[in-house]
Amino acid sequence: MDNPTKIVTVIQARTGSSRLPNKVMLPLAGKPLILRMIERVKASKLAGTIVIAITEKKSDDILKDLCDENEIDLFRGNTTDLLDRHFQAAKLFGAKAVVKIPSDCPLIDPRVIDRVIKFYLDNSKKIDYVSNLHPATYPDGNDVEIMSFSSLKNAWENATRPLEREHTTPYLWENPDKFRLGNVTWETGLDYSMNYRFTIDYLEDYNFIKKIYDELYHKKPDFSLEDILNLLKQNPEIQKINEKYNGVNWYRNYLDELKTITPDQTKII
Repeated sequence: MDNPTKIVTVIQARTGSSRLPNKVMLPLAGKPLILRMIERVKASKLAGTIVIAITEKKSDDILKDLCDENEIDLFRGNTTDLLDRHFQAAKLFGAKAVVKIPSDCPLIDPRVIDRVIKFYLDNSKKIDYVSNLHPATYPDGNDVEIMSFSSLKNAWENATRPLEREHTTPYLWENPDKFRLGNVTWETGLDYSMNYRFTIDYLEDYNFIKKIYDELYHKKPDFSLEDILNLLKQNPEIQKINEKYNGVNWYRNYLDELKTITPDQTKII
């Protein structure tokens, strides 16, 4: 489709995860997780310029080297202020619209990415921010957010709460009176957001994701969300690997601060 809007997709990444250190470098089908993640995002038709946004810490030099070796666009920025890191990366690469995708979603379906971006492009004159997270319906790990650069700049200039700086976009979706918001729900009509976990924070998550890659990647490198769900239906024991973390997300730490999130949208562990 003709797209006059310059889209920059920013994938935030770091090696310093406290729960599972160096998780982005763990191997999946013979390559580091972050490269498999980028491979899936690149399969999107609408993602535009893809930029890996890492920290300036020396521990992330390994990610810089990996990006250099694989000719991947890179930005280095603030370690804890992810809002600043996204804004500065988007500004450097001349974005008119900015897509935010975390680096811990190596099972993300590029078709889902395109569906969210297309919804934004089709409604860009009357909408500032679109995601598939408010409310979420896709299995966790298919997280896509897109916003106009001007809206991101507004958040960068005005967001003051630590959670707004750390998690990049809450200032947008927590203020429906200030921004025009949109949401994309799963076309199946199902809500699996609390039933499946395709993201990585814990060792069990890695073991689950690795099993998916071992089963599907060499047969069909661009395997889809439906392929994963079919595999799990046929092999329910795979889902059990990390099911104790189903529904666990960062919201649980901020329920007393978030205005638009309810307790049933997260799980306390």
